[in-house]
Amino acid sequence: MSDTQTLIDSRPPSVASLFIDRVAATPDREAYRYPVAAASGQGPDTWKSLTWAQAATRVYAIAAGLIGLGVRPEERVALASSTRVEWILADLGVMCAGAATTTVYPSTNSGESAFILADSESRVLIAEDAAQLAKARENRAELPHLAHVVVIDPAGAEPAEGDPEGWVLTLTELEARGAEHLMKNPDAVTERVDAITADQLATLIYTSGTTGRPKGVRLPHDNWSYMAKATVATGLITEGDVQYLWLPLAHVFGKVLTSGQIEVGHVTAVDGRVDKIIENLPVVRPTYMAAVPRIFEKVYNGVATKARNGGAAKYKIFRWAAEVAREYARVSQDNFRRTGTASVPFALGAKHKVADTLVYAKIREAFGGRLRACVSGSAALAPDIGFFFAGAGIHVLEGYGLTESSAASFVNPGESYRTGTVGKPLPGTEVRIAEDGEILLRGPGIMEGYHRLPEKTAEVLESDGWFHTGDIGELSQDGYLRITDRKKDLIKTSGGKYIAPAEVEGQFKAVCPFVSNILVHGADRNYCTALIALDEPTILGWAEENGLGGKPYADVVASPQAVALIDGYVRRLNEGLQRWQTIKKFRLLPRDLDIEHGELTPSLKLKRPVVEREYGDLIEEMYAGSREA
Repeated sequence: MSDTQTLIDSRPPSVASLFIDRVAATPDREAYRYPVAAASGQGPDTWKSLTWAQAATRVYAIAAGLIGLGVRPEERVALASSTRVEWILADLGVMCAGAATTTVYPSTNSGESAFILADSESRVLIAEDAAQLAKARENRAELPHLAHVVVIDPAGAEPAEGDPEGWVLTLTELEARGAEHLMKNPDAVTERVDAITADQLATLIYTSGTTGRPKGVRLPHDNWSYMAKATVATGLITEGDVQYLWLPLAHVFGKVLTSGQIEVGHVTAVDGRVDKIIENLPVVRPTYMAAVPRIFEKVYNGVATKARNGGAAKYKIFRWAAEVAREYARVSQDNFRRTGTASVPFALGAKHKVADTLVYAKIREAFGGRLRACVSGSAALAPDIGFFFAGAGIHVLEGYGLTESSAASFVNPGESYRTGTVGKPLPGTEVRIAEDGEILLRGPGIMEGYHRLPEKTAEVLESDGWFHTGDIGELSQDGYLRITDRKKDLIKTSGGKYIAPAEVEGQFKAVCPFVSNILVHGADRNYCTALIALDEPTILGWAEENGLGGKPYADVVASPQAVALIDGYVRRLNEGLQRWQTIKKFRLLPRDLDIEHGELTPSLKLKRPVVEREYGDLIEEMYAGSREA
C-alpha cells in the first residue's frame, strides 16, 4: 500500500479530531491572520494573528457555549456570514460540539434564508450582523426550531420587543458562557469530539442551484476528514504556505480550503471583502490562493484596459506579450507532457524574457510576488485566459468538484498541470465516463444524499456509490479530465448540431476585454445568438475616451459606438468557431447580471433559465423574421 493511501485510510473520523491534534502539535504557530479596521475609519487596516492555541480557546468556548444552549449531536447550527475569521472559529465550534453547520450566504434573500433555516430545522443561527438577524426575526413564526440567534457584530442587533427571552445573544456572550461551562466541566468538548463517528452529519450545504428550490446536501464528518488528507496528499500545500482566503465560506470550495489547512498547519489570511483583494495581496503576500474564474477574468480585463488606456504603443506591447505568454505556456506544457521538461525554443524563450520585464513581472508583483499557484474552481476558466496567466508565471491550477462531492474531486498536479483540463482525481476518488459522456464519481468525498429528499437522491446516486454529476467530460489516456459542458446546458440547433455554450462563452471572454457576462442561446434555433453584459468600470473608461464621457452605463451600451466596438470582438470570436457555433446576432444588456436579481448564483455561475426568461424579448427580437428549420 502506498504512503498516500495509508495516509488517507488512517484518517480520523472528523476534522474536529484533526483540529485537536493540530493544536497539540503546533500550539504556538500562527494559524490565522485577519484585518482590523483603523479606529478612525481612515487609513489602511492592520492585520492581527491567532496562534493555534489561541484559536482553540475560542473554538472550545463556542462549542461549550452551544452545548450549554442545549445543542445536541447532529443538530443543525446555521451560519449566515461573510468570510471572516469568526466564520471559521464558529464552524469549528459547531463541529467540536458534534453538531452540524448549515451554511447560508449573507446575500441570500429573506424568503430563501427562511426556507433553509426551516428545512434544516436549525436550532441556532450564528448571524453576522443586524441585517442577518432581521431576516430571522421577520420569519420567526415559520421557524419553530430556531431557539437562539448569536450575533457576531452586535451593533444595532439588540433584542427587540416580541423576541423570546434569551433569543438574541452576542458571540462574545456565547464564548463567555462557554468558558464558564468549561470551568465546571473541562472535558465537555473533548467528550463530544471523541464521540463523533465518521458517518455523523457535519455539514448541510444548500446548493444555490441554477433552477428551482435549493437542495440540502448532507456531508458527514468523514467527507471532510478525507478531503483534509487527500488535498494534502496531492502535495499542493505545505506547512510553510500562506493562504489568502476570500472565497465565500458558505460555498463548499471554501470548506475544503479550511480542512486542508488544519491538516498541514499553514497560515491562512482571511478577508472576504472582494473589493479589498487588490489592496490585500501585496500586504498578505500569499504563496497560494483559490478563486473562481470571474476573478481571473476581471484581472485580465483590468490589465488589458490599463494597457489600452496607456495609449496605442502600450496596448500593442500588451497584446504582443499576451500572445507570447499563451504560446510559451502551450509549448512548455506540451513539451512537459511529452518529455518531462518544460523547455521552449530559444527564440520563444528570448521573447518571453523581454515580455516578462515589460509586463509579466508587474502582474506577479500585484499578486504579492510570492504566489506559487492559484487554484481555480466552481466554473470553467477560459483556456486562453489560463494560458495567459501560466505564461506570465501565475500558475492557475484548475480543479473540479460539486457540492455533492465535497468540492475537490479533481485538481491539476503542480508542475505537470495542463491548462484547459481539471487535472487528475484526488487519491481515493474513482471516475468513469458514461456512454452519453456524463462524468460519474465514487469515493469518500461523495455526499450521503439530499436532506429529506430520497427521490432526488436516487436520481443521482446509485446503490453502488456512483454519483451522476450532470457534467459532460473526456478523460485522457493518462487520466486528465476535461469538462466540456453541463449535460442539461448542451444546445442542439434546429439543424441537429450540438454546441457547448460554455466553451463559446469562455472563448469570447478571452477575446473581449470589456465583457462581464455572456449567454449564448441557440437551442432549437437555426443559428446562435448572444446576450452580452459589459464590465461597467471598463466600458465607462472606454466611454470617457470616445466622446461618451458622463453618460450612464445603460446609455453607453445602447450607443452605436459601443455596439460597433463589441461587434468587432464578436467577429474575431467567430473566426475561430465552426460555422454552426458562430454568433450571428447579439444584444448588449442594459445592466450587468448579478446575484441580487437572481441571475447569478453566489458562486457567480450563470442562471441560464432566469436570464433567458428575463430577456426573452431581446432573444425573440434576434430571431424575428428568421426561418426556423
